[in-house]
Amino acid sequence: MKKIAMIIAPQGFQDIEFNTPYQYFTSKGAIVDVYSTRKGLAKGSFRATFDVKHSIDELNVKEYDAITFVGGPGTIILRSDKDSVRVSKEAFNAGKIIGAICWSPTILAKSGVLDGKNATVWDGDDSEFGMLTSEYLGNKGAKYTGEDVTVDEKIVTANGPPAAQKYAEKLWEVLNK
Repeated sequence: MKKIAMIIAPQGFQDIEFNTPYQYFTSKGAIVDVYSTRKGLAKGSFRATFDVKHSIDELNVKEYDAITFVGGPGTIILRSDKDSVRVSKEAFNAGKIIGAICWSPTILAKSGVLDGKNATVWDGDDSEFGMLTSEYLGNKGAKYTGEDVTVDEKIVTANGPPAAQKYAEKLWEVLNK
């Protein structure tokens, strides 16, 4: 049985990017634990909510087969959290499957795990860095593909809500190789 940690922002996670993979993974029989920067009710960009039982500072990478980051405007909250960066580095160093969709591949870029890797991202203005998200990935050593979903070894990135189903399927495929 596969075990996946999904990481969402406490406020502003993208509803489709969370719900679609979550439902897909659980329908495949995976155990999915949801983490955020704090426990309690997390609120999506639209109407989704989720009662988060685990805070990211408690996340033990060794307990999971895959770690995934959900995007949306709340990505800035996750990206500024030291534990998000720690978790992505630890997952990479432990050879885990790592996923990130929409804006959240910038978390992987910030942690250095996309250096030398092909990746995609929601390509829009990032107010924190004062540049396009694709430029930020490039500045951190990633090769921006512009694809809906990009797989580079054990890293799966996707560019937003329309790619959520394909992202979930690709991540599951990589997880089961």
